[in-house]
Amino acid sequence: MLSQRVKAAFIFVPLILFFMFIGGWAFNAFIAILLTLAVLEYRQVCQKFGYDLPAPILLLGVSLFIIQRWFFVDQYLGLTLTTVIIMAAVTALVQYERGQTKAALNFTLLLSGILYLGWVGTAFIALRALPYGRGWMLTALPSVWLADSGAYSIGRRWGKSKMTPHTSPNKSWEGFAAAVITGTVSGGLLLLLCRTINFLPAGTPVWQGALLGFVLSVLTPIGDFLISLFKRSANVKDTGGLIPGHGGILDRIDTWIWAALLGYYLVKLFQ
Repeated sequence: MLSQRVKAAFIFVPLILFFMFIGGWAFNAFIAILLTLAVLEYRQVCQKFGYDLPAPILLLGVSLFIIQRWFFVDQYLGLTLTTVIIMAAVTALVQYERGQTKAALNFTLLLSGILYLGWVGTAFIALRALPYGRGWMLTALPSVWLADSGAYSIGRRWGKSKMTPHTSPNKSWEGFAAAVITGTVSGGLLLLLCRTINFLPAGTPVWQGALLGFVLSVLTPIGDFLISLFKRSANVKDTGGLIPGHGGILDRIDTWIWAALLGYYLVKLFQ
């Protein structure tokens, strides 16, 4: 039996590949929808802790980052961050004045959710907007998907040394090693493919794809572990039930959003 993430990939991968290929407003709108759904799931998980975050403020904060990335890319990031922090602070102060004794922790969870899904999540838009962004996305994200498949295949059969027995007990160091090898090789091969079909410049070094795959396969599990931490703290199996038997949007994109963010900054260094 395939893991939930691998099975979900058969649903999401063709869809996101389609929008990555198209780019432009269609891709940005697709990402905006995904992040909106993820925000609502994040709020539901926080409610399990006993923290009722205001959905309008969460959605407004993430929307500000979507607008900033969509129309201004790297410009006005400081202004967006400042606005979001002020919004979260004012919200917490109003909540406390209205008798909510958990207002201080609400502030922390509110700001964390906006930054995580707003700043990190909208890196999809920023990466696709780069010169040859389609080729870089088709190198970065599939390398993570393939790394994840390699980790699952090897970890299920030979994984014995647990990485995080409390947070994500099914993850093993053997699977992690397989993910790093698979991701590194896949990154190089995917770059070569994108270069061949003119999605990337002809002179783009293959080592850049391999390095991209290596870094992403090493660091993107942080996203998986972080969402697992939230789910275990809230005592829930999935962040949502949008896909019966597979969980929610946030379950599916937990490593993808980190791949987009890290990939964006690595590609900026390459250029």
